[in-house]
Amino acid sequence: MKKEPMTVEGAEALRKELERLKMEERPRITQAIAEAREHGDLKENAEYHAAREQQSFCEGRIQEIEGKLNNAQVINVRDIKPTGRVIFGTTVTITNVETDEQTTYQIVGDDEADIKQGKLSVNSPIARGLISKEEGDTVEIETPSGRVEYEIEKVEHL
Repeated sequence: MKKEPMTVEGAEALRKELERLKMEERPRITQAIAEAREHGDLKENAEYHAAREQQSFCEGRIQEIEGKLNNAQVINVRDIKPTGRVIFGTTVTITNVETDEQTTYQIVGDDEADIKQGKLSVNSPIARGLISKEEGDTVEIETPSGRVEYEIEKVEHL
């Protein structure tokens, strides 16, 4: 199975969520099921069915996170010598050549991507167009709104 790249911060966030699910959510749901069982007839017990549904969701998410962490190749970009080249984990400042609009993105794994926080999936069209390019390069990237030309202003290992 192919390892998926993930930043140190992304792996840590998943570990924290996993711990919260196992240490807080799982016991809370187990308690809710026990209490609902005490109310008698399980066929017509809405609390019981709701708690069982929560349990199913929680266990599914635990398995999903464990799978992602097992398949993760955690990359700490701070351990990699800066070369001015765009690689996974770097923070890249680009300028739209046509509009002069400047944007900064960190290139992260699929699960970490959050455009509002400036975290761009390594598999997104923009990130794929930037990977292996260097500071000062101009790249043309096919976006949903058409071809856009960007200049790479700065590449940082933050």
